[in-house]
Amino acid sequence: MRQVILITGASSGFGRLMANALAASGHIVYASMRGLSGKNADQVAEIAAYARDRKVDLRTVELDVQSDASAQSAVAAIVAEHGRLDVLIHNAGHMVWGPSEAFTPEQLAGLYDVNVLGTQRVNRAALPHMRKARRGLVVWIGSSSAAGGVPPMLGPYFAAKAGMDALAVCYARELAPFGIETSIVVPGAFTKGTNHFAHAGAPADKVRAADYEAGLPAGFAEAMLKALAATVPETADPERVADTVVGVVNAPFGKRPFRVVVDPADDGSAVAYAVIDRVRAEFLHRVGFADLMHPKDFGVS
Repeated sequence: MRQVILITGASSGFGRLMANALAASGHIVYASMRGLSGKNADQVAEIAAYARDRKVDLRTVELDVQSDASAQSAVAAIVAEHGRLDVLIHNAGHMVWGPSEAFTPEQLAGLYDVNVLGTQRVNRAALPHMRKARRGLVVWIGSSSAAGGVPPMLGPYFAAKAGMDALAVCYARELAPFGIETSIVVPGAFTKGTNHFAHAGAPADKVRAADYEAGLPAGFAEAMLKALAATVPETADPERVADTVVGVVNAPFGKRPFRVVVDPADDGSAVAYAVIDRVRAEFLHRVGFADLMHPKDFGVS
């Protein structure tokens, strides 16, 4: 079935790859981003050319996940055009690199605002339509760091992604009675092809950062980046994440996986998540709410 799909943070990286792949799979895809006529004007033109050349239904829509009004406006425009929103993909996020202490509290709040509160803003805009339809799919693009290997210098980002994962798990149980499915797609460290490290933010407190640099072994940060990159095979392709999302979206209702780990570095998150998710499932059985593990089927086509 042809789905109407909204992807946040789709100007580049995983979001852009997912938008292209889902459109190629035959869906109506809205690649959302900030600044359609400003900072991302070139990306808008590229996406329009891609859609035209390949004859796919790939569109752009203005959406700033840090704005309630923007989220509401984007979803309203999509629903006005199609009468529904079938799939929401939470992909927008921002990475930082540096010693955790050198980031100000305001910087951590900003990261939380993008990576966690942004999903809440878009959920509050989109979920009323899905609940009314008694069908929908919410896909969360997580991070293997929430359960696997956790190298230093990425603490604020990892904390935000862990917060998003916890929210996603709770939402899954709360949405199941409305026939809305949840899938959490967990990429590992893809150091090429995503721009994550290239666009990473830096600590605002330069004095603290310099103190750390002076106290650590020479070249510590560069060595850590090199070591992290070395865990990722040369053959690691971020397209795998996009292909995984296509597989989730195209799966039939009730057969979509709750979580899929796509981790070429094999940092242990696949093992850890299997245990974590099983413990949580067993607890739902224990308290008598095992039915929340599966979306209710209202027979909606």
